[in-house]
Amino acid sequence: MATQRTMTDYCVTCGGDQVHRRLDRKEEDWLKERLGRAGVGEFWLCVNVLDPDTGRQCRNLRTGFNKKPFAAPIKAPVLE
Repeated sequence: MATQRTMTDYCVTCGGDQVHRRLDRKEEDWLKERLGRAGVGEFWLCVNVLDPDTGRQCRNLRTGFNKKPFAAPIKAPVLE
Protein backbone atom coordinates (compact mmCIF):
# COMPACT_ATOMS: atom_id res chain seq x y z
CA MET A 1 0.00 0.00 0.00
CA ALA A 2 1.32 3.45 -0.91
CA THR A 3 2.14 5.99 1.78
CA GLN A 4 -0.39 8.80 2.10
CA ARG A 5 1.29 12.04 0.93
CA THR A 6 -1.47 14.58 1.72
CA MET A 7 -4.30 14.94 4.23
CA THR A 8 -6.86 17.56 5.15
CA ASP A 9 -6.70 18.42 8.83
CA TYR A 10 -6.93 21.37 11.22
CA CYS A 11 -4.20 24.05 11.14
CA VAL A 12 -3.91 26.21 14.28
CA THR A 13 -2.29 29.04 12.31
CA CYS A 14 -4.95 29.16 9.57
CA GLY A 15 -7.80 28.43 11.99
CA GLY A 16 -9.52 25.72 9.96
CA ASP A 17 -9.16 22.51 7.98
CA GLN A 18 -6.42 22.79 5.34
CA VAL A 19 -4.43 20.46 3.09
CA HIS A 20 -1.18 19.23 4.65
CA ARG A 21 1.60 17.25 2.98
CA ARG A 22 4.49 15.10 4.13
CA LEU A 23 7.89 16.78 4.44
CA ASP A 24 10.38 16.36 1.61
CA ARG A 25 13.96 15.20 2.31
CA LYS A 26 15.43 18.72 2.75
CA GLU A 27 12.61 19.75 5.10
CA GLU A 28 13.07 16.54 7.12
CA ASP A 29 16.81 17.23 7.45
CA TRP A 30 16.12 20.83 8.55
CA LEU A 31 13.57 19.71 11.16
CA LYS A 32 15.82 16.94 12.50
CA GLU A 33 18.54 19.52 13.09
CA ARG A 34 16.06 22.07 14.52
CA LEU A 35 14.59 19.58 17.00
CA GLY A 36 17.70 17.49 17.62
CA ARG A 37 15.83 14.30 16.72
CA ALA A 38 16.75 11.31 14.60
CA GLY A 39 13.28 10.92 13.06
CA VAL A 40 10.54 13.37 12.07
CA GLY A 41 8.32 11.17 9.90
CA GLU A 42 5.17 12.02 11.87
CA PHE A 43 5.17 15.70 10.87
CA TRP A 44 2.94 17.29 8.23
CA LEU A 45 3.26 20.73 6.59
CA CYS A 46 0.27 23.05 5.94
CA VAL A 47 0.28 24.09 2.27
CA ASN A 48 -2.56 26.62 2.50
CA VAL A 49 -1.79 29.61 0.24
CA LEU A 50 -1.93 32.78 2.35
CA ASP A 51 -1.06 35.23 -0.44
CA PRO A 52 -2.33 34.31 -3.93
CA ASP A 53 -0.16 36.98 -5.57
CA THR A 54 3.13 35.55 -4.24
CA GLY A 55 2.03 31.96 -3.58
CA ARG A 56 3.28 32.22 0.03
CA GLN A 57 2.15 29.20 2.04
CA CYS A 58 1.38 28.82 5.75
CA ARG A 59 4.00 26.02 6.25
CA ASN A 60 2.96 25.39 9.87
CA LEU A 61 4.03 21.97 11.20
CA ARG A 62 1.79 19.48 12.99
CA THR A 63 1.64 15.74 13.55
CA GLY A 64 -1.16 13.46 12.43
CA PHE A 65 -2.46 13.23 16.00
CA ASN A 66 -1.49 16.58 17.52
CA LYS A 67 -2.61 19.84 15.90
CA LYS A 68 -0.28 21.88 18.15
CA PRO A 69 2.83 19.82 18.98
CA PHE A 70 4.91 22.86 19.99
CA ALA A 71 4.23 25.67 22.50
CA ALA A 72 4.86 28.24 19.76
CA PRO A 73 4.16 27.24 16.14
CA ILE A 74 7.15 26.15 14.07
CA LYS A 75 6.95 27.02 10.40
CA ALA A 76 9.26 25.32 7.93
CA PRO A 77 11.33 27.71 5.81
CA VAL A 78 11.27 27.45 2.03
CA LEU A 79 14.41 25.47 1.23
CA GLU A 80 16.07 25.49 -2.19
